[in-house]
Amino acid sequence: MNRLRGLRAAVAATTVFLVSACAGGSAGSAGSVTVFAAASLTDAFNAIGAAHTKFSFAGSQVLVQQIQDGAPADVLATADTITIGQVSDQLESAPQTFARNTLVIVTAPGNPQHLTTLADLAEPKVQVVLADPSVPAGKYAAQALHDAHVTVHPRSLEIDVRSVLTKVEVGEADAGIVYVTDAMSAGAKVSSTPIANSPVATYQIGALDKQGEAFVTEVLSPAGQAVLHRYGFLSP
Repeated sequence: MNRLRGLRAAVAATTVFLVSACAGGSAGSAGSVTVFAAASLTDAFNAIGAAHTKFSFAGSQVLVQQIQDGAPADVLATADTITIGQVSDQLESAPQTFARNTLVIVTAPGNPQHLTTLADLAEPKVQVVLADPSVPAGKYAAQALHDAHVTVHPRSLEIDVRSVLTKVEVGEADAGIVYVTDAMSAGAKVSSTPIANSPVATYQIGALDKQGEAFVTEVLSPAGQAVLHRYGFLSP
């Protein structure tokens, strides 16, 4: 509970990241549509969203908490099935799986410390950052480490997966565990190494009102799925 309060405080201290997407289909053409989405969806959803779509990207658990606290949103997309289930009674219909993802280790370009396995992250000299276990990326990372029988003492636990990526990009950590899609978004700013037997993240989406249904339809459409694939997401 203390950790969750800490996360909520951190989010409250940060301006909500709302952006208007500039390309893609017709969702929200009848009026502004607000989509709450997992941070790892930032690039793909910006490419899918229409001119009148606004996005709030954060850790899935943070978004759910905001909705439970009354924040206005038309659509919710999370990086797992458990989190969206916490607001299932507020959805227009059952959430639908629209993408999947796997994990990688990210390091500085060229992987100067030659970190190739999860066991390498347990070395005392290696500064590691992870997503907090209260958000899906953190849960999946914890599962991967548990399955590999590896114990890591992270330098910090971040409120979303993009914050993990940023810490590695700017040199504040030697390594982090993020989604494949996050590593792709960073391009040459990081190097990435696949995690053997990585947990598979299941992304789900649901409309919170009738106005959000068009965006959900767009994400599930062949065109929306093609965009997700282009950004590295796996098929549902």
